[in-house]
Amino acid sequence: MATVQPHRVRAGRGVELGLLVLALVIGVASYVLVGIGTTDKVPPDVLEYGFGMAVLAVAVHLVLRWRAPYADPVILPITVALNGIGLAMIYRIDFAYEARGRDHGFADRQLAWTAISVLLAAVVLILLRDHRTLRRYTYTAGVVGLALILLPLVPGIGVLINGARIWVRVGGIGFQPAEFAKIAFAIFFAGYLVTHRDTLALAGPKVLGLHLPRARDLGPILIVWGASVAVLVLERDLGTSLLFFGLFVAMLYLATERLSWVIIGMLLFVVGAGFAATAFSHVGARFDAWLHAFDPAVFDKAYGGSGQLVRGLFGMGSGGLFGTGWGEGRPDLVPFAESDFVVASLGEELGLTGLIAILMFYLILAQRGFRTAIGVRDGFGKLLAGGLAFIVALQTFVVVGGVTRVIPVTGLVTPFIAYGGSSLVANWVIVALLLRISDEARRPASSSRIPTPIAGVPVLTGGARTDGDGPAGGDQPTEVIGRTP
Repeated sequence: MATVQPHRVRAGRGVELGLLVLALVIGVASYVLVGIGTTDKVPPDVLEYGFGMAVLAVAVHLVLRWRAPYADPVILPITVALNGIGLAMIYRIDFAYEARGRDHGFADRQLAWTAISVLLAAVVLILLRDHRTLRRYTYTAGVVGLALILLPLVPGIGVLINGARIWVRVGGIGFQPAEFAKIAFAIFFAGYLVTHRDTLALAGPKVLGLHLPRARDLGPILIVWGASVAVLVLERDLGTSLLFFGLFVAMLYLATERLSWVIIGMLLFVVGAGFAATAFSHVGARFDAWLHAFDPAVFDKAYGGSGQLVRGLFGMGSGGLFGTGWGEGRPDLVPFAESDFVVASLGEELGLTGLIAILMFYLILAQRGFRTAIGVRDGFGKLLAGGLAFIVALQTFVVVGGVTRVIPVTGLVTPFIAYGGSSLVANWVIVALLLRISDEARRPASSSRIPTPIAGVPVLTGGARTDGDGPAGGDQPTEVIGRTP
């Protein structure tokens, strides 16, 4: 985990403001085009909508100027652009649902969740002055994450929807605990691995060029593997299982730089998924719908069939290279077009070109997250930033891969674009954490904050040189051990 000092130490807030204007133009223009494409006129509330989105975006920008002046200037504009495109698409789907007499009003609810998410992200930036504070709560985060993924199994509050038990409903409000569990697990994995990475990286035999771990060091990965398989079986949730296990394996690789961990992790997941597909009917149905999507018997199944997948594929096919245009497609023909299959809706109306542009936004967002991980000077921050960036990248791949039939449909939703309050809130918190870490990564070494010493936790010295030497990627030269009396 080498550290690279940034070439420029300018705060970049002016660049961020300019990019924010462009991001708002993209979101508001999409909203206007949806109105023109569906009703032949500009939406009457476009000024209020544009003003509201601008206020939210500028509010976070001002918080960054106040609390994190050196934060990455690209992360926030990319997020605002994705959120705006998602709101426009959900607004368009509302028109289609209303025309067919179906339940609608998703855009208004998503706009409310956007305001809540942005405000919560601002609160995180204000209250969390130093990301290293989170390392105090390593094991607490692990327990919280485990409790969250088990919450849907609790009788009375857990809800079975579309064959998966991933929802919790309390007092009329439903949410997906797994969306918040991924943040808790990222904190836990970062804290655990930064402490044990030397053992995981150096100990163990070497076989056929691969550095294999010792048997006793396999314990953590076997526990996480067992937990992910349990989620797959008990909650019928392939997406969450894949996301959590992929996160752990990726952070193992970031911590140890050992390819053997990735190979072992992939083999374990393939074995577990294969066993679950043959032993449990609901898991096997997902794989049948993937492998035999165009089989009439599979397509016509009332539950667990491939009808949704095939309709989404035909929708994207009808969009072609440049799409039908905002408001000119038929996304309402695909079940859950506003959430699980919003990518298919975008592919139909924006075409392959528009969809690739959106995927490039996600690629840039993940790249800036990994760049933050390279630039930050402490091991915990490196792993946390890398893990959070990987969450966004993996979740996007899993969703797009399912919709395009590269992998089985998982039930996850596209970050920032798909309808869903839980996902939106959790992903905006991820953005806030990445902005907080990037502020430290881009801050000149001479002005880096030295946090209050935490018992047993390495403390950044501030001006020490980091050159990437050492078995664990050069974290030791930048840290000293500070213990409270």
